[in-house]
Amino acid sequence: MSSDRSMWPHTFVRPGGFRFEISVPVWLIMQRFQQSEMHMAEAGGVLLGRHLRDGSAIIVDDITTPLSGDRRARARFFRAQRRHQAIIDEAWRTSNGTCTYLGEWHTHPEPIPTPSAVDWTDWQRRLVSDQYSEPIFFVIVGTKHTSAWEGRRDGGIVPLSLIQR
Repeated sequence: MSSDRSMWPHTFVRPGGFRFEISVPVWLIMQRFQQSEMHMAEAGGVLLGRHLRDGSAIIVDDITTPLSGDRRARARFFRAQRRHQAIIDEAWRTSNGTCTYLGEWHTHPEPIPTPSAVDWTDWQRRLVSDQYSEPIFFVIVGTKHTSAWEGRRDGGIVPLSLIQR
């Protein structure tokens, strides 16, 4: 692999030392939506991927990107549930149950992204209402860095640290 950091999986450390990994193809797609210009609206979607059988890692292999029906503004993204859910269902079906919903991602127009009050409220709601294999993840792509959090059904949300290469 190249020494260029964009060509390596982006790996975060989870509680217990386990890994949450965003594959290179997914990372590159997310970067296309980075809000590097003032006119760019927030983007987002769902994280799709797999849990390794040995429990050592959870890997994001695919994502949804903005679809018709989503609402986008400079500092807001609202995901239209039905279209994204159809993609989740199809990924599950065609993978024979190995590709699953892992959480949500979106962009922020700030260098080091931090969750807004709206993000925290939405994440808490998802932890209670979404159907998922615990845990689920929340990723925010900023203009310079990407941050990730892990959430559990008990409402606990913890920040994850990116492993620097």
